[in-house]
Amino acid sequence: MFQLGPAEWQAIEVTFKLCLYTTIILLLLATPLSWWLAQGRTQFRTVVQAIVALPLVLPPTVLGFYLLITLGPRGVVGQTLQDLGFQHLAFSFEGILIASVIYSMPFAVQPLTETFRNLGRRPVEVASSLGAGAWDRFRTVIFPLSRGGFVVAATLTFAHTLGEFGVILMLGGSIPGETKVLSVLIYDHAEAMNYDAAHSLSLMLLIFAFVTLFVVYSINRRFEVAKL
Repeated sequence: MFQLGPAEWQAIEVTFKLCLYTTIILLLLATPLSWWLAQGRTQFRTVVQAIVALPLVLPPTVLGFYLLITLGPRGVVGQTLQDLGFQHLAFSFEGILIASVIYSMPFAVQPLTETFRNLGRRPVEVASSLGAGAWDRFRTVIFPLSRGGFVVAATLTFAHTLGEFGVILMLGGSIPGETKVLSVLIYDHAEAMNYDAAHSLSLMLLIFAFVTLFVVYSINRRFEVAKL
């Protein structure tokens, strides 16, 4: 039976660190963006929604390729960082974190947007009429009424990041302890015909994916029942 070795534990550590950081960053970014998207249907909002949703239809290698060009030593961002005395972001954890945030963004924005849209403006308007400030309205009204959407957004973001492969491989390569996540390690094992290791790690991710979807659907069902 296959036993997890140092390489596997190292990949697990990098993977879960990437998932955790991506989820936290996206919840912080997606909350105000989703609220803004939920408040109207102007043409500009439609453009932003289309940009946010691009990773759903764009091949991961395409996104990874353009990020590699942009963040690499000859790209606009990478070259600027080097001119300032910093390291470019290609083949680094920071680089794949940026890629992961962009690639997983629709999995945080879309659930929150739908949740805020269903919430409507009335609860916020009532709180505002009672003198509640922006932070108080979010803390005491918006978040409690939308916590199911936040749980779904966080769960989907974490799970989607866990399975990212193409964009990570394109931008980060396969550097142990830096950019080698579980999906890349599975690819390496399969390429080396080490099928026992690849199967064990794949089964681990398969079970996690099923549990994640089960949790998401259970949460949705719970809140649908609560609305009846």
